[in-house]
Amino acid sequence: MVTDESPEARRQRPFEKHLNKMRPGGRIYTVVRRAAVGVYAEGFIHAGNIAYLALLTLFPFFIVLAALAQLFGRAPEVQMAVHSFLATLPPSVRDLVAQPISDVLTTNNEGALLWLGTLVGLWTVGSFVETIRDILHRAYGTKPSATFWHYRAGSILIIIASMILALSAFSAQVILTAAEQFVTRLFPLSVDVQSLFSLSRIAPLLMLIVALYGLFASLTPSKYRLSTCPKWPGALFTACWWMAVTMLLPVVVAAFGGYGRTYGSLAGVIVTLIFFWLVGLGLVFGAYLNAALAETPDSSVKEAAPTD
Repeated sequence: MVTDESPEARRQRPFEKHLNKMRPGGRIYTVVRRAAVGVYAEGFIHAGNIAYLALLTLFPFFIVLAALAQLFGRAPEVQMAVHSFLATLPPSVRDLVAQPISDVLTTNNEGALLWLGTLVGLWTVGSFVETIRDILHRAYGTKPSATFWHYRAGSILIIIASMILALSAFSAQVILTAAEQFVTRLFPLSVDVQSLFSLSRIAPLLMLIVALYGLFASLTPSKYRLSTCPKWPGALFTACWWMAVTMLLPVVVAAFGGYGRTYGSLAGVIVTLIFFWLVGLGLVFGAYLNAALAETPDSSVKEAAPTD
């Protein structure tokens, strides 16, 4: 379904006003309205799909990460990856998934079982990536032009590349943490230097922003991916929304007395699904935000590029 506010739909309207020709207030209102219309039309359905797939692909994702870490001799970084991921979750969600993730990594840490789990994980996580690709196609009003296997192979390459980058980032974080401890012991009074190294504490947020930007940039339809249309606003919004949900969801749940009386022993699962649903809604808004900022005159978009 192509919404009336997608770039492709706006391109068909001869009197559509370009964002650069609007006043700042009108530009902000227009962008928010465009994104909100798209999210209202399809965002809630996509958020539910993302919540389901996030829970389904969470454990296969770490199996694939463990396999790549073993292949490159970076097994210790997997534990740091798990720790960094858990740091972005509310406490109730963290308590629910932390032990199962640890069990999965312990059970499948060697042999043929690991690589069989890796193949299943690549396919499962690839479905999650393809869901995000579909959201972006709908946001921009384009239609897929490549074959199913072409997209699936591309998703697997994106997963592998992103995990290799993640392992490199975690290796750098290990070095930075060691440097911070060295400086602290050698120069106990160097507060400014210690503050500089303490930036490593916000590494999960920074890596989340970079990961989301890479996801948006690689999955945006090529007609817009190869243009100057911005991709970073959606990534930045999604990352900030994610952290806001992480901080506020426990407060909101506690204010309503928790879900224990309604869902009993399933309360933790319900809160986890609600968390991933809210994160999914933020991701959908980020996709439509990028689409709302995209303009389609010939000078801005490469018409000759395929719309895959």
